[in-house]
Amino acid sequence: MSLTARMFSRSVTAALRISAVRRMPRLGGLVNTGRFSALYNTRITTRRGLATSSAEPSADPQLSEKESKNDPESSAKESTNHAVVSTFDLFSIGVGPSSSHTVGPMRAGQIFVQDLIDHGILNKVSSIKVDLYGSLALTGIGHGTPNATLMGLEGELPETVPTETIISRVEAMHQSSTITLNGTHRIRFNPDKDMALHYYESLPQHPNGMRFTVFDANGDMLATNEYFSIGGGFVVNERTQLAHGENVYYRTTKPDSPAAGDTTPADKSSGSTSATETAQMDERTQQDLVTASLPFRTGNDLVQLCNHESLSIAEVVFLNELQWRSREEVISAAYRIWNVMDDSIKRGCLSTSVKLPGRLNVNRRAPRLYQNLMRGFYSPPDQDMLSGPHNSAISDGTAAPFTRPSILETSLTMMQRNELNGVFRKKQRSRRPHLPHLDYLSVYAIAVNEENAAGGRVVTAPTNGAAGVIPAVLKYYLEFLSEDPSRDILEFLFTASAIGMLYKRGASISAAEMGCQGEVGVACSMSAAAFTAVMGGTPAQVENAAEIGMEHNLGLTCDPVDGLVQIPCIERNALGAVKAVTAAQLALQGDGSHRVSLDQVIETMRQTGQDMMSKYKETSQGGLAVNVPVC
Repeated sequence: MSLTARMFSRSVTAALRISAVRRMPRLGGLVNTGRFSALYNTRITTRRGLATSSAEPSADPQLSEKESKNDPESSAKESTNHAVVSTFDLFSIGVGPSSSHTVGPMRAGQIFVQDLIDHGILNKVSSIKVDLYGSLALTGIGHGTPNATLMGLEGELPETVPTETIISRVEAMHQSSTITLNGTHRIRFNPDKDMALHYYESLPQHPNGMRFTVFDANGDMLATNEYFSIGGGFVVNERTQLAHGENVYYRTTKPDSPAAGDTTPADKSSGSTSATETAQMDERTQQDLVTASLPFRTGNDLVQLCNHESLSIAEVVFLNELQWRSREEVISAAYRIWNVMDDSIKRGCLSTSVKLPGRLNVNRRAPRLYQNLMRGFYSPPDQDMLSGPHNSAISDGTAAPFTRPSILETSLTMMQRNELNGVFRKKQRSRRPHLPHLDYLSVYAIAVNEENAAGGRVVTAPTNGAAGVIPAVLKYYLEFLSEDPSRDILEFLFTASAIGMLYKRGASISAAEMGCQGEVGVACSMSAAAFTAVMGGTPAQVENAAEIGMEHNLGLTCDPVDGLVQIPCIERNALGAVKAVTAAQLALQGDGSHRVSLDQVIETMRQTGQDMMSKYKETSQGGLAVNVPVC
């Protein structure tokens, strides 16, 4: 290799290959020990003046618990191998319709641009290429992935992006063939040519992979990086691996500024990790050791911890949160999460829009369902008659009186009709079912998910596709059962988050890995546990409710029609909410002892997700997606 080629290779490796390993701020730095526990060996190659990167696993990323227990070295790391992450990373404010396909890509785009700024090369960028792989490509259009990615590259964040401007801004990019990186640096960009969707190709680390590559005015590559949206808005890449086998997840999209001495990485040798980066990883390792004052790895650990310390599950989570935030900040953040949830229910119920976006032409149902509830159950009988002219067959939930057809219009004989006499009731107009328990849960969940499908602001709970379950169950409890709403909100959210942590560590909350059991199934389990807690259940009963909630969602596939988070997603959230309350009721009738444990169900879910065919995991290549006509 010539001297020029060697110098270029070293420069690309150290300076232009953007490193994602920097110490994350305490409020956003997260630890996870699930899907991405294996380290990856990074290769840098040069060909025709371009640097490309690839990452190959050096070990099975799903090492079994038994193997790790047999390894004497792994026992030394046991203390860091816990499930604890922040509640406000499981519950984050974002935009619809998908946490993994909308929120994650937006964060990834913003992270990449921020790295360009940190390395001082943003102003050198003349063009950019975006590659979306696997599930991000297959269902990306319906999930709004391209638009979200472009918003991230323009510096927007899911928490603050003006959702009403997204479509118009993307249309302007198509018309002008330009994009403004970070909102300040305008470059040429044709979305139709410079953003590629690789439908039948996936990056090896995860089905939701994306790659960003920027070039200078001469067409030479300046920087490239790959990111993986692993569910719930979490983003990771192969450089975010820590020495002790855990991961830093990007929830805060702007890491700390590079440390002194790390601003000119061009002098680092090819393929090596700088001393500064090593020190930062060591520092992060030590930080992880103290972030969880009450660590737990499994559901059994959590119950034993509660019993030993005489704490509720919510209290355990709250004390862990105090390692990141003050008491006042934790409480304030929890209330803010609930306020956004509640607002999404309100907007969904009061929406004046008739149709949801997309080719399916799905009607919004929450507004009419909500109106029927308000008019039917709690109003005097004569108020319905005074509420204005309307079609009673639609507006009040009743059908028109049954009219028997003429004998000449049927094929039944008189003898056959006589056989029916005295067996069945005479047909009457259908009656409104007095089931507020089910109706309110359903309308709340549907309202949130219709807002999500329309690209509105919701809370990932723990994902956008399952964003309606937890708000619906909590809203129902607060409206009809709670005697102390301010405390019950905290109890509910912190209990639910503890269960979500167990799923994130033991399996995944990504539908691209687990199917819908990893989204609605997990949300149902979290809601069942939280509802049990606020109803006065013991930690064992809470664990039992969580187990029931997931056991009967095992094998649930993710097969969105036309790649839209509408069919079957919206109704599935309503059923998930109802099932969560039923699971809690069953658990509260017992003493907490049960044959199947939550840990066994989580492991079963993980194995089921691994065995599930990819066409049933958020690809729209199987199930309802291929059997329901789009138009």
